[in-house]
Amino acid sequence: MGEIARTLVSLSGPSSVHGIIPTALMRYEQKTDSGEPSIDEKIFGRTTVVKDMHTRKAAMAAEVSAGGAGSGFVALSGGFGTLEELMEVATWNQLGIHDKGVCVFNVEGYWDGLLRWVRDAVEAGFISQENGKILVAGTTPEEVIGLLKDYTNSKERFQLEWGQH
Repeated sequence: MGEIARTLVSLSGPSSVHGIIPTALMRYEQKTDSGEPSIDEKIFGRTTVVKDMHTRKAAMAAEVSAGGAGSGFVALSGGFGTLEELMEVATWNQLGIHDKGVCVFNVEGYWDGLLRWVRDAVEAGFISQENGKILVAGTTPEEVIGLLKDYTNSKERFQLEWGQH
C-alpha cells in the first residue's frame, strides 16, 4: 500500500492519494527512505490514521460510496487482506449496502483463479448467474475505468434497509 501511494504521489502529486491506515500497520506500510514510519503528505499523500482494520474498511467504503458516477472498488494484486476486502465489498454490493462497482485489475492473469472460482460457484448454484456479474475484471487501466464507468448492479441484489438501529 505504501509503495503504491508513494508512486502515485510521485506521478500525480499529494492530492492524488488518500490513504487510510491502521496505526498498527504504519511501521510496515508507510516508511521513508530511512525506514522510519511517516505520514508525510509530500511522500504518501493525504493519510488518515485509524485505530483498526474495521474502522479502515468502513472509512474506505464511505469514501467510495460518496464518490460520483463511475467510482468503485478496484483490487490490485495482493494477499490475504486484499482478497478479504474484495470479497467484503462484493458481498456488500450483493446485500445492497453500497451500489458501487467492484472490479479486479487482472494483471498477467493474477485473479484468474478467483474468477474461475466465481464461475464454478455460479455453476454449482451458490451464486446466482446475475450476482456472478457483481465482480468484474479488467486487464488494463483503461478497461478498469471503463468497467466502473459502465457498471450495472445486479438485478438480484437484496433490497435491504441498512439504517442504524
